[in-house]
Amino acid sequence: QVQLVESGGGSVQPGGSLRLSCAASGSFSRINAMAWYRRAPGKQRELVARIDSSGTTYHADSVKDRFTISRDNSNNMVYLQMNSLKPEDTAVYICFVDAVDLGDYVSRLHWGQGIQVTVSS
Repeated sequence: QVQLVESGGGSVQPGGSLRLSCAASGSFSRINAMAWYRRAPGKQRELVARIDSSGTTYHADSVKDRFTISRDNSNNMVYLQMNSLKPEDTAVYICFVDAVDLGDYVSRLHWGQGIQVTVSS
């Protein structure tokens, strides 16, 4: 299975920037898609950005042109660069990885613990 460790969260003022990192480790043979989700208080979890194994990306309309997802396949890392942060970006950000465990034939979904991002004056 895959263990995901997120870092880079914290508090920032509106207009500021943060860079989230997620490191994947453990017993797996390959990683397919990687993504960042977020869940704000009282709201449903939403997909923020996704990147597949070929590097194709998707960004939600609410964050496009402000956030950028990227990955480092050699180090099993996924990043989320967040610029021009707004108060409505405040949420717990959760790393997601679709990976094939060692000895398995199908991919499974893996979730990080989540990391807090707070945007306020």
